[in-house]
Amino acid sequence: MKKLAGIGLLVMAMAPVASAWAADEGDVNLFAGDVGNAIWTLVIFLAVILVLGKFAWGPMLSGLQRREQFIRDSLEQAKADREAAEAQLAEYTKRLDSATTDAHAIVEKGRRDAEEVKLRVEERARTETDLMVDRAKREIELAKQAAVKELYETGITLGSDIASRVLEREINAQDHEDLISASIDQLDELDRN
Repeated sequence: MKKLAGIGLLVMAMAPVASAWAADEGDVNLFAGDVGNAIWTLVIFLAVILVLGKFAWGPMLSGLQRREQFIRDSLEQAKADREAAEAQLAEYTKRLDSATTDAHAIVEKGRRDAEEVKLRVEERARTETDLMVDRAKREIELAKQAAVKELYETGITLGSDIASRVLEREINAQDHEDLISASIDQLDELDRN
C-alpha cells in the first residue's frame, strides 16, 4: 500500500512537468491544467488511496492472509496426517509380519505334534501287537502242552489196556495212576531237554 501511494505521488509530481512538456509540443495534453488542479487531483488521489486501503485493500489483504494461513495449516495437517498414516502402515506391516511368523510357528508346531502323535500311536500299536503275539504264543504253548498231555494219557490208557490184555490181568486204578504220572514226568523231562 505504501508502494502504491509512493507511485501515485510520483505520478502527481510528474504531472506538471508532463503538462509543461506537452504545452511546448503543441499537442493536446491530458495533463494540462494548473497547480490548483494538480493539488486537488493529488488530494483526491490520496483520499481514494486511503479509502481503498481502509475498506478494500485491508479486508482483501486480511482475507488473503487468512487464506494463506488456512493453506499453511492445511499443508501442516496433511503432513501430520501423512506421517501418522505412514506410522500406522509401518505398525500394520509389523503386525502382519508378526502374524505371519506366528502362523508359521503354529503350523510347524502342529506338524511336530502330529508327527509325535503318529509315533506314539505306532509305538502303542507295536506294543499291543507284541503283547498279542506273546499271549498267542503262550496260549498255543499251553494248548500244545494240554494236547500232548491228553495224547500221553490216551496213549497210556491204550497202552495199559493192551498191556492188560497181553498180561491177561487187569491193572488196578492205583497202578494205572502211577503209570500215568511216571509217563507224564518222563515227557516233561523230554520237553525240557
